[in-house]
Amino acid sequence: MKKLLSTIVTLAALGSATLSAQAQDVKASAQAGEKKAALCIGCHGIPGYQASFPEIHKVPMISGQGAKYVVAALNAYKKGERKHPTMKSIASTLSDQDMADLGAFYEQQRKGGAP
Repeated sequence: MKKLLSTIVTLAALGSATLSAQAQDVKASAQAGEKKAALCIGCHGIPGYQASFPEIHKVPMISGQGAKYVVAALNAYKKGERKHPTMKSIASTLSDQDMADLGAFYEQQRKGGAP
């Protein structure tokens, strides 16, 4: 029993260390984000663009938006805390690194400009 408990504690510690190391590996790169933004530009890079699915609404321009905000918004879509089927689908494919890169890219853009 002691050996089993010891093994469980060791595995839990290793798992925790791995998750911590993965979180530390995320270093935002605006250059990498630019390459990943192609899917975003189709809607968020068109001034005055209105999406018609699932309902008609104006798509926000995200150029110049803070990196933390972009990452938080993408995470919220991924978790279902923000509701929009297209954004949820897109966000669900993004890793933490992808989100950080996109945040860095959009933060360095001129506010209100394209992409």
